[in-house]
Amino acid sequence: MGGGDKCLLPLVGGRVVLDAIIARLAGQVDCLALNANGDAARFGAWALPVLQDSVADAGPLAGVLAAMDWAAAQGCARVVTVAGDTPFFPDDLVAQLAAGLAAGGGGVAMAKTDRVHPVFALWDVALAPALRSALDAGTRRVQDFAHGQAAVEVVFPVAGGGDPFFNINTPEDLVRAQARAIAGGGM
Repeated sequence: MGGGDKCLLPLVGGRVVLDAIIARLAGQVDCLALNANGDAARFGAWALPVLQDSVADAGPLAGVLAAMDWAAAQGCARVVTVAGDTPFFPDDLVAQLAAGLAAGGGGVAMAKTDRVHPVFALWDVALAPALRSALDAGTRRVQDFAHGQAAVEVVFPVAGGGDPFFNINTPEDLVRAQARAIAGGGM
């Protein structure tokens, strides 16, 4: 996609992908924050906390750690993470992940369709010290860390509306996402 923040790509009606993500999450969580490095001012229009990675060059797991640390400071026991290029995830993502976590007894619940979507996960913030240690030891794959914490995979059906975890990686994907949003699947 040429670099930049995919969450700031135009989706429909003057709104961007981030607007769709916030709209989907708003009713599922008590508070929201963004994980992004660089100049936080580019997200100023959303008036949300912007969390920088505390571990450099560690990929999505560094974002998970930043979220855990922030959530713990807010008094939250869990944090949900989603990808910034995936505007159509389920409206009941958090409830389903929470049910899976309760049934599985681990510290992480990850979404799954025909494959695992490890960034779409519910995390126990008590895992922060273990995650920090894993990052210090060189762990970079979300699934590697999560499975080491007895992660539960929660299956989400792929319905007629398409893959709920469809993400935007190419200009063609953006066109498909815009069409899906216009058809009522994304805002």
